Amino acid sequence: MLKGFFNVPSPENEPVKSYAPGSPERAALKSAIEEARSAKIDIPMYIGGEEITTEKKLPLSPPHDHQHLLGHFNEGDAGHVEQAIDAALAAREGWTKMSWEHRASIFLKAAELIAGPYRCKINAATMLGQSKNAYQAEIDSACELIDFLRFNVSYMAEIYKEQPQSSPGVWNRIEQRPLEGFIFALTPFNFTAIAGNLPSAPALMGNTVVWKPAYTQIYAANVIMEVFKKAGLPDGVINLIYVDGPVAGDIIFEHPDFAGLHFTGSTQVFQQLWKTIGENIHKYKAYPRIVGETGGKDFIVAHESAYPQEVATAITRGAFEYQGQKCSAASRAYIPSGMWDEVKKYILNDVKDINMGGVEDFSNFFNAVIDEKSFNKIAQYIDDAKESDLVEILVGGSYDKSEGYFIQPTILLTKDPQYTTMCEEIFGPVITIYVYQEEHFLETLELIDQTSPYALTGALFATDRQVIEMATNKLVNAAGNFYINDKPTGAVVGQQPFGGARGSGTNDKAGSMINLLRWVSPRTIKETLVPPTDFRYPFMEEK
Repeated sequence: MLKGFFNVPSPENEPVKSYAPGSPERAALKSAIEEARSAKIDIPMYIGGEEITTEKKLPLSPPHDHQHLLGHFNEGDAGHVEQAIDAALAAREGWTKMSWEHRASIFLKAAELIAGPYRCKINAATMLGQSKNAYQAEIDSACELIDFLRFNVSYMAEIYKEQPQSSPGVWNRIEQRPLEGFIFALTPFNFTAIAGNLPSAPALMGNTVVWKPAYTQIYAANVIMEVFKKAGLPDGVINLIYVDGPVAGDIIFEHPDFAGLHFTGSTQVFQQLWKTIGENIHKYKAYPRIVGETGGKDFIVAHESAYPQEVATAITRGAFEYQGQKCSAASRAYIPSGMWDEVKKYILNDVKDINMGGVEDFSNFFNAVIDEKSFNKIAQYIDDAKESDLVEILVGGSYDKSEGYFIQPTILLTKDPQYTTMCEEIFGPVITIYVYQEEHFLETLELIDQTSPYALTGALFATDRQVIEMATNKLVNAAGNFYINDKPTGAVVGQQPFGGARGSGTNDKAGSMINLLRWVSPRTIKETLVPPTDFRYPFMEEK
């Protein structure tokens, strides 16, 4: 039982290691990659206290080297979904009764394990399984996941500390109860940190979870689960299953104890899940919490007062880091005509110097897209652009999947601001640029706001402060994360809580207290210390 008002450690963002030549972390990571590539692992599902294998073993290979086998994972079926739900519900009572400081300690320990003995292992798994270079893996699977765990503990403590006032003779208090039922965490391939945060954030607040990761992220998800177990997470609190999405959905969204969805993925899938939940709303004990971060058609807009080289660097980094497979990646840019020649010179020079290849070679800035399905989709956009009179391919446009799913960094220049690649989410290394006339800056802002159904991230480059203020106001609903003179990627936990609105999700801001509040249901308690014994009120007296 609680025996004190505890202060949790003050969270600080985990320092990003450089992996520069000669550094100890570079040597350790190289060794971890070599060890992982030389092994063939069999990844089980984790349900309750069991590690479950099946007869259906599916291969795991690096996207940049799809002939190499890292191992297999064990695909489950409907029975395993039901087993995971039962395990989550069975673990719920013990977990909700555990004092909050002990829940906090588990996830603080997980953060320290990732920061220390598991850092190279989880980075290597992310590099090999998701084709991320060393820096992209470091800022994701190490630093951001560590930050989520540490900052969420701090936010939880702040939530619990927030209490109402009490009048004389009365003690008012609020307790934050976990939701009644289980949470379904559905996580994407592109960020190991998101895969770790979506199940752990509700769990921290006392909920139990069924977690289904993207198949292309299972290699690193297995390391996350290993860390959670090493940190002392009780069996059944987070249950990790590998099943086809519809198989999981058919059971989970029919279950009366379904209490919430924590989702990152495509807008289309999220909308379908929301529709399904709505159709089944009468079946649930309570209204489920639905939290989702989905797609984006993220923009960069430059004003004539901006510095061209800064704009060019933002385009190169914003569009091509992790092969454009970030929800926040720059996918469309609007450049004033008078600046365009200089911006073009810089970005062409940048792209010329980008090395593409496997993650094992640290000189490669650029690696492979996640799988063949994604490769084919992106290649089709490029092929369509080659056939269009409205588009010029400035650089890139080539692709090859013989060894890995490699698509060159591609820059399109369009005459039509409503061209397909200015409007639709591609989720790959393709950015489309539209050159506008300086006198039409205001109209361009309106165009940006109206072109896409999404509203995730966006970036404005300008030095004129009046323009910055005006554009910030004009684009108030166009991006949930808005950047001034910076690329539209790289949100940091505790600094820029992440999420967008419109077609980009519920904007419940991962990496903030806002998100954690979605996983509790408050109960207000009023205790009258000396209850009245007479029903009469003073106004009833005659004199």
